[in-house]
Amino acid sequence: MSVKQIIMSIQVEKINSTQVNQILSSEESHFLDLKSIDIKPAKLSHSISAFANASGGELYIGIDEVETDGVKQRIWRGFSDQEAANGHLQIFEDLFPLGQDYNYIFLSCDDCVGLVLQVNINKTREIVKASDNTVYLRRSAQNLPQKTEEKLARLRLDKGIESFEKSTVDADLESIINSLPLINFMRCVIPSAKPENWLKKQQLIINGKPTVAGILLFDEEPQALLPKRCGIKIYRYKTADAEGSRENLAFDPITIEGCLYEQIITSVNKTKEIVEEIPKLEGGKLKHIKYPDEVLHEIITNAVLHRDYSILKDVQIRIFDNRIEIESPGRLPGHITVSNILREQFARNGTIVRLINKFPEAPNKDVGEGLNTAFQAMTRLRLKVPIITENENSVLVYIRHEPLASIESVIMEYLDTHDTITNKIAREIASVSSESTIKAAFNRLRKQGLIELVPGTKTVTSAWRKVR
Repeated sequence: MSVKQIIMSIQVEKINSTQVNQILSSEESHFLDLKSIDIKPAKLSHSISAFANASGGELYIGIDEVETDGVKQRIWRGFSDQEAANGHLQIFEDLFPLGQDYNYIFLSCDDCVGLVLQVNINKTREIVKASDNTVYLRRSAQNLPQKTEEKLARLRLDKGIESFEKSTVDADLESIINSLPLINFMRCVIPSAKPENWLKKQQLIINGKPTVAGILLFDEEPQALLPKRCGIKIYRYKTADAEGSRENLAFDPITIEGCLYEQIITSVNKTKEIVEEIPKLEGGKLKHIKYPDEVLHEIITNAVLHRDYSILKDVQIRIFDNRIEIESPGRLPGHITVSNILREQFARNGTIVRLINKFPEAPNKDVGEGLNTAFQAMTRLRLKVPIITENENSVLVYIRHEPLASIESVIMEYLDTHDTITNKIAREIASVSSESTIKAAFNRLRKQGLIELVPGTKTVTSAWRKVR
């Protein structure tokens, strides 16, 4: 498709002055950049490369920044027409020849001059170079060139193009060939095979040396060969503060070691044991906190299997009075982002994920579905779903000891800003699948004189509104 054909296919969306002001007042950040139409396409490619190689981002082209009496302000000055954006659109076609990983739209406003091009750039599986053949990476509001081999190697690991699990370790092969974890595992291998031959076939021994994956899966004590990068630390802080401190540690941190299979089982059981000792006041009575079994299991398993083992840091489980934090070293791999992590799949450590699934009572039974299972389990018990955030060098999952608002509260809050509500809408916003559960909530609110049926709506499409 030619650039002219692309231009003709781009939608023009009219926005209001409030939305314009929202754009003009936005702060440039890790996920947002504002550019003038005067920017050279080659310079624009720096931002495109940076967003694609980081977490993706949003780009507005057609916003000037002017300074008057030392005060900076932004002004909307868009393209005179769609074809005036030819050069800028061509750079996207050059950097993304398959036409994927980005989408754009023209924005117009009756009170503003010209069309602003709004571009959404997705995080890519591959490394994207700018037109100057340099790789850029978005950090805060900067596009940082990645020119050294060390920085490029780090980026390849972050994006999952290369995996540390395939690296070899200068260690005696006996550490895995005759280990107890491998002996137990080989009993389940079909057809039967000699341990060393099987390990070579699975690429866990390369050039006469064990790989990182082989050590992690089958060494009895991988922490001795890979110190500070493959254990689990559990902390219990007797506080609900944003951060824990040495003063509110309930006991010395617990270190979980051993092969990955044993680490997962032990850390899940220990975390569950500690959490269920936390008292919580509910209905005037002290009760113990309890999560669905699959929640802790799936989130801890995910943190162990998908972490970046090239980073010198252990997985950390921090248990507070009001939440659990599970921190996994390494950024989200490949094209995975916080917003698509429940829909998309990408295994940084493909060998580890595949082989640990062959263990008896495999911790990752439904490969790729672990986090979804945890979220669904929390929703079923009407608990707030976990929050996932990505930091500079880690992924953090927050599991909160908090119930969702009652269904009735969710319905009334929705009616504060909407005229009517249906059973279908109520099920979606209250995270409830049962029509009868929502119907019962509607009836309770009607008995309290808070809502009424909208006259003229049929049984199947019944709508409710606040009593007038």
